[in-house]
This record gives sequence, structure tokens and C-alpha cells, in this order.
Amino acid sequence: MIETVKETKHDTNSSRPGGSRTRLLGWFTALFVVFLLIGLYNVLERRSERGVLAQQTEKMSVPHVAVIHATPVEAESQLILPGNVQSYVESPIYARTNGYLKKWYRDIGSHVKQGDLLAEIDTPEVDAQLAQARADLGTSQANLKLAGITAQRYEGLLKSDAVSKQEVDNYTGDYSAKQAMVQSAEANVKRLEDMESFKRVYAPFSGVITQRNCDIGTLINAGNGGNSKEMFDLAQTDPLRVYVSVPQTYVPSISVGLKACLQLTEFPGRQFCGRVVRTANAVDPSSRTLLTEVDVPNPSGTLLQGEYAEVHFDVQLTGKRLSLPINALLFRPEGTMAAVVDSGSRIVLKKLIVGRDFGSSIEVLDGATPQDAIVINPPDSLENGEQVAISGPNGDQGNEAPDPKPDPK
Repeated sequence: MIETVKETKHDTNSSRPGGSRTRLLGWFTALFVVFLLIGLYNVLERRSERGVLAQQTEKMSVPHVAVIHATPVEAESQLILPGNVQSYVESPIYARTNGYLKKWYRDIGSHVKQGDLLAEIDTPEVDAQLAQARADLGTSQANLKLAGITAQRYEGLLKSDAVSKQEVDNYTGDYSAKQAMVQSAEANVKRLEDMESFKRVYAPFSGVITQRNCDIGTLINAGNGGNSKEMFDLAQTDPLRVYVSVPQTYVPSISVGLKACLQLTEFPGRQFCGRVVRTANAVDPSSRTLLTEVDVPNPSGTLLQGEYAEVHFDVQLTGKRLSLPINALLFRPEGTMAAVVDSGSRIVLKKLIVGRDFGSSIEVLDGATPQDAIVINPPDSLENGEQVAISGPNGDQGNEAPDPKPDPK
């Protein structure tokens, strides 16, 4: 019995080293599996992050745009175009002589008649030159008188053969030369007298003084060259000329004699009517418009030159037309364009035929439809076929074009 117990103890002690190695191997295996799982998790997480980053980068590389639809314009409407009001005649008034301003008689806003005195110029140099010219004329006339008497005397002496023919010819020629000198002196006096008369500045036509650019003591230079400046600006304001640039599309509707009425914001409810008196008979190639002049009577002086007015032409426009805001347009060398998003969320650039300019919007005659999804505030870098993402109404991003329904308005 005792021997059996001893053997058992001996066997137990002999098996302990092998069990320890097994346990250690199990622990190492468990740690390896744990680290392997952690490594796999990190690799998968990084791969997922890279995929998300690639998706975000791809999304950010596609431009996001907002779209609108063109607004229909009334089927029948009046032709209304902007016009510039100008005076019928406007002239800068310059001095024709040098000197200093002695006095002015009319100021800005003064209504003057043709021939009214506007200013006087003190011309001491011209006065002195005129006095000298008159003295030279007197000298020439005295010399002419003496030469005439001498020539007559020698012609009388020639009859008695007291002098030679050559001497008579010399004095006769001297008389003719003195006559030419008198004529030259008279022309010089006349020129200076005319210059003297220019010291008084008169109104060349009836109108209103719109500018006065001189004051007492101002140095006045003749003409409009160099440092000289106009003394007054005079404008005839009855009637007034109104210049309108008519788009090429509406040129056939414009004719001489057509009635046109002005409307101004400062005179609500009032109209100032006139008629088309002439056109340029040529379309400006840079703007594709026809310059048209409308003359409007202005006896009371209510209208002022330089004003902006809406010109309502007495014609009715028919047909389908659309309106687009200015910030939906692209200006390219090919013309005015609109960036339209098609069903595949790609850009299609369409060339527009533009009509009237309403200020914040323009009239589109052709090139767009109410169903087109037109990019608002398009970047200049947009090109045909470019992929875009359309912004939703709440600022969210979408990848498909909206349902192309026309604006109910």
C-alpha cells in the first residue's frame, strides 16, 4: 500500500512540467488570436475610412448647383424700352478772343432768348492791337494820298517832256503799291474789330443755361483747344429728343410717325407722348439694336435732359416669351448662354436670343423652355457635358435633376 502511494506521487511529480508547457502554449495562442483580431479590425476600419474619404472626395469634385425655371411673359404686351432724354440742341459756348472775364449776366437754370448777352470779356491786348492797326491804316492812307499827288504831277510833266517815261512809271507803280497797303491795313482793322466784338458773348439760340464754368477775373482763352474751357453750356429743351435702342427682333414694328409715350417714376400716372421722327436705318453690330429717336414736346419744361424714362411704343407684341433673371446668364464669345441641367445631371449650354432688358431680368425670345432646369449663379468654368449635383430646396445635395415642371407663376 505504501509503495503504491509512493509510485502515484512519483508519477504526479513527473507529469507537472508537461502540463505547464501546455498551459503556456494555450495562453500564447489566445494572445496571438486577440492581436490578430485587433489587427484585422484596424485594417478593416482603415479600409472603410478610405472608402468614405474617396466617396466624399468624389462628391466634392462634382459642382453643386441650384436651378430655376424661366417665367412666362404675358402673351400680349406693349413694347416698353428704356430711353435717354436729351436736349434737342446742346452747345458749349467758347470765347473767340483772349482776355479776362469782366462780367457774366446769366447763371445756370436761366432761360435765355437768342441774342441775349451772356458775358463781357475785358481784352486789353486786342484793344491795343486795334488802336495800332487804326494808326497804321492812317499812315497808309496818308502815304497813298501823297503817292497819288506825285504820280499826277509826273504825268503832267511827261506831256512837256520834262521827265522821262521811266520816272512816271516808277511813281505810278508806287501809287498802286500804296493802294494795296491801304487795303491790307483796312483788312487788319476789320479783323481786329471783329475780335473786339467777340468780347461780348451772346446766346446763339433760345434755351436754358445748364453750366457756367467761368467767374469774374477768370483768364479766357479763345477757341476750344489747349487749356481753354467752355464758358457756358446752352441747351434747347423744347422739344426733347429721346433715344431708344430697339432690339433687332422688334425693328420691323418701328416706323417713322409711330406714337410713343414716356413714363417716369417721378411722375406716376402721367404720360408725355411724342412720335418717332427718325431711326439710324442700321443695326449696331455690337449690341444688335436700332437707334431710334422720339421727339417729345416740352413747353412747360417739366422734363429735364439726362433723365431716364420708359418708352411705351404703340405696338402690341404677341407670341410666347420667357423671362430670366440676370444672374442666370453666361456671357460667352458665342453670345448669351444659359446652363441647363439635363435628365442625366449634365450641363447643356444653350444659346439664347435676348429681347427686352427689364433691369433685374431679361426677355428670352428663343433658346429656352419653361421646362428647362436652368442653373442660377452659374460659375464661368461650366462646360458642356459637365457632371453636376443639384442642391435641394433645403440645401441638401441630390444627384438627379428635378422633375421639369414649369413654374406655376
